[in-house]
Amino acid sequence: MNAPLKSVPKIECSPEEWEARVDLACAYRIVSAMGWHHSLIYNHISMRVPGTESHFLINPFGLLYNEITASNLLKVDLDGNKLVPSQYPMLMAGFVVHRSIHMARADAHAVIHTHSKAGVAVSCQKQGLLPINLGAMHLYDKIAYYDCEGVTNEAEESERIAKALGNKNVAILRNHGLLTCGPTMGHAFHLMRRLEMSCETQVMAQSGGVELIFPPMNVVEKTSKQTTQLVQKKEKDTNDGPAIMWAAARRWMEQIDSSYMH
Repeated sequence: MNAPLKSVPKIECSPEEWEARVDLACAYRIVSAMGWHHSLIYNHISMRVPGTESHFLINPFGLLYNEITASNLLKVDLDGNKLVPSQYPMLMAGFVVHRSIHMARADAHAVIHTHSKAGVAVSCQKQGLLPINLGAMHLYDKIAYYDCEGVTNEAEESERIAKALGNKNVAILRNHGLLTCGPTMGHAFHLMRRLEMSCETQVMAQSGGVELIFPPMNVVEKTSKQTTQLVQKKEKDTNDGPAIMWAAARRWMEQIDSSYMH
Protein backbone atom coordinates (compact mmCIF):
# COMPACT_ATOMS: atom_id res chain seq x y z
CA MET A 1 0.00 0.00 0.00
CA ASN A 2 1.63 3.20 -1.18
CA ALA A 3 1.94 6.18 1.14
CA PRO A 4 0.67 9.59 -0.01
CA LEU A 5 3.18 11.60 -2.02
CA LYS A 6 5.26 14.21 -0.22
CA SER A 7 4.72 17.70 -1.59
CA VAL A 8 7.54 20.23 -1.90
CA PRO A 9 6.68 23.60 -0.25
CA LYS A 10 5.72 26.28 -2.77
CA ILE A 11 5.76 29.12 -0.24
CA GLU A 12 7.98 30.17 2.64
CA CYS A 13 6.87 28.23 5.73
CA SER A 14 8.01 25.44 8.00
CA PRO A 15 7.79 21.82 6.77
CA GLU A 16 5.18 21.20 9.46
CA GLU A 17 3.00 24.07 8.29
CA TRP A 18 3.29 22.97 4.69
CA GLU A 19 2.16 19.45 5.53
CA ALA A 20 -0.82 20.93 7.41
CA ARG A 21 -1.60 23.04 4.34
CA VAL A 22 -1.53 19.98 2.09
CA ASP A 23 -3.82 18.08 4.47
CA LEU A 24 -6.26 20.98 4.62
CA ALA A 25 -6.30 21.56 0.87
CA CYS A 26 -6.89 17.84 0.40
CA ALA A 27 -9.80 17.97 2.86
CA TYR A 28 -11.51 20.66 0.80
CA ARG A 29 -11.17 18.55 -2.34
CA ILE A 30 -12.48 15.43 -0.57
CA VAL A 31 -15.49 17.19 0.95
CA SER A 32 -16.36 18.41 -2.54
CA ALA A 33 -15.81 14.97 -4.11
CA MET A 34 -17.96 13.29 -1.45
CA GLY A 35 -20.87 15.61 -2.21
CA TRP A 36 -20.98 17.16 1.24
CA HIS A 37 -20.56 20.70 -0.01
CA HIS A 38 -23.55 22.58 -1.44
CA SER A 39 -22.72 26.17 -0.52
CA LEU A 40 -20.47 26.87 -3.53
CA ILE A 41 -17.99 29.34 -1.96
CA TYR A 42 -19.26 29.22 1.63
CA ASN A 43 -18.50 26.86 4.52
CA HIS A 44 -15.08 26.24 5.99
CA ILE A 45 -12.59 23.63 7.06
CA SER A 46 -9.74 24.86 9.24
CA MET A 47 -6.47 23.72 10.78
CA ARG A 48 -4.29 25.13 13.49
CA VAL A 49 -0.81 26.05 12.29
CA PRO A 50 1.53 23.50 13.92
CA GLY A 51 3.54 24.92 16.80
CA THR A 52 1.14 27.82 17.41
CA GLU A 53 -1.90 28.37 19.59
CA SER A 54 -3.68 31.17 17.74
CA HIS A 55 -2.72 30.93 14.06
CA PHE A 56 -4.97 29.07 11.66
CA LEU A 57 -5.29 28.03 8.03
CA ILE A 58 -8.60 28.47 6.24
CA ASN A 59 -10.02 28.80 2.72
CA PRO A 60 -9.81 32.05 0.77
CA PHE A 61 -13.31 33.47 0.34
CA GLY A 62 -14.48 33.31 -3.25
CA LEU A 63 -12.67 30.14 -4.33
CA LEU A 64 -14.48 26.92 -5.11
CA TYR A 65 -13.41 23.94 -3.03
CA ASN A 66 -11.73 22.39 -6.09
CA GLU A 67 -9.68 25.56 -6.57
CA ILE A 68 -8.11 25.48 -3.13
CA THR A 69 -4.43 24.55 -2.92
CA ALA A 70 -1.87 24.30 -0.15
CA SER A 71 -0.27 27.59 -1.13
CA ASN A 72 -3.39 29.77 -1.53
CA LEU A 73 -4.88 28.97 1.88
CA LEU A 74 -5.19 31.97 4.19
CA LYS A 75 -3.16 32.15 7.40
CA VAL A 76 -5.09 34.13 10.02
CA ASP A 77 -5.14 34.96 13.73
CA LEU A 78 -8.03 34.57 16.18
CA ASP A 79 -9.62 37.78 14.92
CA GLY A 80 -9.48 36.67 11.30
CA ASN A 81 -6.63 39.05 10.42
CA LYS A 82 -4.48 37.76 7.57
CA LEU A 83 -0.93 37.07 8.73
CA VAL A 84 0.40 36.61 5.20
CA PRO A 85 -0.62 38.88 2.30
CA SER A 86 -3.24 37.41 -0.01
CA GLN A 87 -5.37 38.72 -2.86
CA TYR A 88 -8.32 36.85 -1.42
CA PRO A 89 -10.60 38.13 1.37
CA MET A 90 -11.46 36.45 4.66
CA LEU A 91 -15.09 35.58 5.47
CA MET A 92 -15.40 36.17 9.22
CA ALA A 93 -18.97 34.86 9.46
CA GLY A 94 -17.82 31.30 8.87
CA PHE A 95 -14.67 31.57 10.94
CA VAL A 96 -16.61 32.33 14.15
CA VAL A 97 -17.68 28.69 14.42
CA HIS A 98 -14.15 27.42 13.85
CA ARG A 99 -12.52 29.98 16.13
CA SER A 100 -14.82 29.00 18.99
CA ILE A 101 -13.66 25.38 18.78
CA HIS A 102 -9.96 26.15 18.32
CA MET A 103 -9.99 28.65 21.21
CA ALA A 104 -11.70 26.33 23.66
CA ARG A 105 -10.02 23.07 22.71
CA ALA A 106 -6.23 22.86 22.50
CA ASP A 107 -6.64 19.33 21.11
CA ALA A 108 -8.88 20.46 18.23
CA HIS A 109 -6.30 21.05 15.51
CA ALA A 110 -8.70 20.32 12.64
CA VAL A 111 -12.34 21.39 12.30
CA ILE A 112 -14.69 20.36 9.49
CA HIS A 113 -18.07 22.03 8.98
CA THR A 114 -20.53 20.94 6.28
CA HIS A 115 -23.92 21.98 4.91
CA SER A 116 -24.77 18.74 3.14
CA LYS A 117 -28.41 18.12 2.24
CA ALA A 118 -28.73 15.10 4.51
CA GLY A 119 -26.82 16.78 7.34
CA VAL A 120 -28.97 19.90 7.26
CA ALA A 121 -32.10 17.75 7.02
CA VAL A 122 -31.21 15.82 10.20
CA SER A 123 -30.22 19.07 11.93
CA CYS A 124 -33.82 20.22 11.34
CA GLN A 125 -35.30 17.15 13.04
CA LYS A 126 -36.20 17.51 16.70
CA GLN A 127 -34.85 14.08 17.67
CA GLY A 128 -31.52 14.62 15.89
CA LEU A 129 -29.52 11.59 14.75
CA LEU A 130 -31.36 8.34 15.37
CA PRO A 131 -29.37 5.22 16.40
CA ILE A 132 -30.82 3.09 13.59
CA ASN A 133 -27.58 1.91 11.96
CA LEU A 134 -24.11 0.97 13.13
CA GLY A 135 -22.59 4.32 12.20
CA ALA A 136 -25.17 6.23 14.19
CA MET A 137 -24.85 3.80 17.10
CA HIS A 138 -21.10 4.41 17.10
CA LEU A 139 -21.83 8.11 17.57
CA TYR A 140 -24.52 7.64 20.21
CA ASP A 141 -23.74 9.83 23.29
CA LYS A 142 -20.80 11.40 21.40
CA ILE A 143 -22.83 14.15 19.70
CA ALA A 144 -23.30 17.69 21.00
CA TYR A 145 -26.25 19.82 19.85
CA TYR A 146 -26.24 23.57 19.44
CA ASP A 147 -29.36 25.66 18.82
CA CYS A 148 -29.34 28.05 15.88
CA GLU A 149 -28.96 31.76 16.73
CA GLY A 150 -28.90 33.03 13.15
CA VAL A 151 -25.84 33.64 10.98
CA THR A 152 -22.78 32.93 13.13
CA ASN A 153 -20.95 36.23 12.65
CA GLU A 154 -20.95 37.51 16.23
CA ALA A 155 -17.82 36.95 18.31
CA GLU A 156 -19.90 36.66 21.50
CA GLU A 157 -21.42 33.45 20.14
CA SER A 158 -18.05 31.67 20.24
CA GLU A 159 -18.30 30.92 23.97
CA ARG A 160 -21.77 29.44 23.60
CA ILE A 161 -20.70 27.19 20.73
CA ALA A 162 -17.66 25.98 22.68
CA LYS A 163 -19.76 25.36 25.78
CA ALA A 164 -22.27 23.31 23.81
CA LEU A 165 -19.50 21.17 22.28
CA GLY A 166 -17.73 20.57 25.58
CA ASN A 167 -15.21 17.73 25.21
CA LYS A 168 -17.04 16.05 22.33
CA ASN A 169 -15.70 15.92 18.79
CA VAL A 170 -19.01 15.76 16.94
CA ALA A 171 -21.75 18.37 16.82
CA ILE A 172 -25.04 18.88 15.03
CA LEU A 173 -25.77 22.58 14.68
CA ARG A 174 -29.56 22.66 14.70
CA ASN A 175 -31.18 24.08 11.54
CA HIS A 176 -27.66 24.63 10.24
CA GLY A 177 -25.37 21.67 9.57
CA LEU A 178 -22.70 19.32 10.89
CA LEU A 179 -19.31 19.74 12.58
CA THR A 180 -16.47 17.47 13.62
CA CYS A 181 -13.04 18.16 15.08
CA GLY A 182 -9.96 16.23 16.07
CA PRO A 183 -6.22 16.24 16.75
CA THR A 184 -5.54 15.54 13.05
CA MET A 185 -7.42 16.04 9.81
CA GLY A 186 -7.67 12.27 9.58
CA HIS A 187 -9.58 12.06 12.85
CA ALA A 188 -11.93 14.91 11.95
CA PHE A 189 -12.56 13.37 8.50
CA HIS A 190 -13.15 9.91 9.94
CA LEU A 191 -15.85 11.30 12.23
CA MET A 192 -17.42 13.45 9.52
CA ARG A 193 -17.64 10.52 7.11
CA ARG A 194 -19.41 8.46 9.75
CA LEU A 195 -21.74 11.34 10.64
CA GLU A 196 -22.58 12.20 7.04
CA MET A 197 -23.28 8.58 6.11
CA SER A 198 -25.47 8.15 9.19
CA CYS A 199 -27.48 11.24 8.25
CA GLU A 200 -27.88 10.04 4.66
CA THR A 201 -29.06 6.63 5.88
CA GLN A 202 -31.56 8.20 8.27
CA VAL A 203 -33.11 10.46 5.62
CA MET A 204 -33.32 7.57 3.14
CA ALA A 205 -34.86 5.23 5.73
CA GLN A 206 -37.43 7.83 6.72
CA SER A 207 -38.37 8.42 3.09
CA GLY A 208 -39.54 4.82 2.76
CA GLY A 209 -42.75 5.62 4.60
CA VAL A 210 -42.58 2.53 6.80
CA GLU A 211 -41.91 2.07 10.51
CA LEU A 212 -38.22 2.16 11.41
CA ILE A 213 -36.51 -0.59 13.40
CA PHE A 214 -34.77 0.74 16.50
CA PRO A 215 -32.15 -1.60 18.04
CA PRO A 216 -32.56 -2.19 21.80
CA MET A 217 -30.80 0.44 23.88
CA ASN A 218 -28.44 -2.12 25.39
CA VAL A 219 -27.21 -2.88 21.85
CA VAL A 220 -26.84 0.84 21.07
CA GLU A 221 -24.88 1.45 24.27
CA LYS A 222 -22.72 -1.62 23.69
CA THR A 223 -21.87 -0.49 20.15
CA SER A 224 -21.03 3.03 21.33
CA LYS A 225 -18.83 1.66 24.10
CA GLN A 226 -17.02 -0.67 21.69
CA THR A 227 -16.16 2.30 19.49
CA THR A 228 -14.94 4.35 22.45
CA GLN A 229 -12.69 1.52 23.61
CA LEU A 230 -11.33 1.13 20.08
CA VAL A 231 -10.42 4.82 19.89
CA GLN A 232 -8.84 4.85 23.34
CA LYS A 233 -6.82 1.74 22.53
CA LYS A 234 -5.44 3.12 19.28
CA GLU A 235 -5.17 6.86 19.85
CA LYS A 236 -1.40 6.55 20.38
CA ASP A 237 -0.98 4.26 17.38
CA THR A 238 0.02 6.00 14.15
CA ASN A 239 -1.58 3.13 12.24
CA ASP A 240 -5.04 3.68 13.72
CA GLY A 241 -8.21 3.61 11.63
CA PRO A 242 -8.46 7.37 11.00
CA ALA A 243 -4.81 7.56 9.95
CA ILE A 244 -5.18 4.63 7.55
CA MET A 245 -8.39 6.08 6.08
CA TRP A 246 -6.83 9.53 5.68
CA ALA A 247 -3.80 8.09 3.89
CA ALA A 248 -6.17 6.33 1.50
CA ALA A 249 -8.15 9.54 0.99
CA ARG A 250 -4.94 11.43 0.19
CA ARG A 251 -4.00 8.80 -2.41
CA TRP A 252 -7.49 9.01 -3.90
CA MET A 253 -7.21 12.77 -4.34
CA GLU A 254 -3.74 12.40 -5.85
CA GLN A 255 -5.24 10.06 -8.46
CA ILE A 256 -8.09 12.46 -9.25
CA ASP A 257 -6.20 15.78 -9.22
CA SER A 258 -2.96 16.35 -7.38
CA SER A 259 -3.09 20.13 -7.93
CA TYR A 260 -4.21 20.61 -4.31
CA MET A 261 -0.60 19.91 -3.35
CA HIS A 262 0.64 23.09 -5.06
